Amino acid sequence: MLRPAKRARMKTQIVLRDANGQLTKIQATVVETNDEGHRRLSFSGTADIKRELDRLGEAPLPPYITRRNSSDMLEDRERYQTVFAKTDGSVAAPTAGLHFTEKLLDDIRSRSVKICFVTLHVGSGTFLPVKTETLAAHKMHEEGYELGEETVRAIHQAKIAGCRVIAVGTTTVRVLESVAAQNGGKLTKTSGKTRIFIHPPFRFPITDALLTNFHLPRSTLLMLASAFAAPGETRGRDVILSAYAEAIRERYRFYSYGDAMLIL
Repeated sequence: MLRPAKRARMKTQIVLRDANGQLTKIQATVVETNDEGHRRLSFSGTADIKRELDRLGEAPLPPYITRRNSSDMLEDRERYQTVFAKTDGSVAAPTAGLHFTEKLLDDIRSRSVKICFVTLHVGSGTFLPVKTETLAAHKMHEEGYELGEETVRAIHQAKIAGCRVIAVGTTTVRVLESVAAQNGGKLTKTSGKTRIFIHPPFRFPITDALLTNFHLPRSTLLMLASAFAAPGETRGRDVILSAYAEAIRERYRFYSYGDAMLIL
């Protein structure tokens, strides 16, 4: 994502600065563009650009979070990250997971609750509002995911035992329901990419409860929460907006570092 993108034409060479503003030997060359104005870059001056990211870049905070000095950014490197994160790849944190600490996870396990994990590399599309006239015309950005054997087995056992599957965050829901949609409503160990767009009226064969933050207007995440509030129906939007109105009256905090709701 470059701004202004029109200045980054094909074959444009960009010399990168580090986090302190000093010029480096690393260059990026524009090699491809797409309809959304994004650029594909080829890097030179380093054997592995991924190893340079901490030196060159900043925490990938959402655009509505602004920081005035570097000390705040250093704090965000730790705060804008879940305690269970393992694999690099997301351009944003799955914000519902930010509510959990190691102690809280241990407390949950002590109540005989099985905790499992999924991976979805959140893409830049998570910040984009729906601008099309119809939902069918909206194009979701592709996101990579992994669903492991242990998680599949635990969810299968929970369903057989009549226990609830509680998803932490819309990211988790998208993985579970995307895999289920590809396998006749069942889960299987798999990895791949998904463009699933969940909105009312959507039925959830896997997820029974959802812990999620309060989301931006016109976002696909708000639409997913609306679908979950009334599965298979179209009244979920009204249910969610009434909950949002209550949150505003009670001065809840919204978005990434905000509060959460539990939809049962």
